[in-house]
Amino acid sequence: MIIPIRCFTCGKIIGNVYTDYKKRYEEYKKTVDAGEKPKETPKQILDDLGVERYCCRRMILTHVDLLEESAPFE
Repeated sequence: MIIPIRCFTCGKIIGNVYTDYKKRYEEYKKTVDAGEKPKETPKQILDDLGVERYCCRRMILTHVDLLEESAPFE
């Protein structure tokens, strides 16, 4: 439901990186959908945020945010 605080495999803290990654990925997606050349790719975003291990990248890339679906009412 929410991003795990630590990577399940290595234990590195990754919870603080997800919001920045999500914002920057949305910008990337908008530029690609508009047919323009993006200034950075998802690989470059993760490298810039300091997520180097493939296990940590897996945790961020495969996360599905289901909070809105499980709790639709405020």
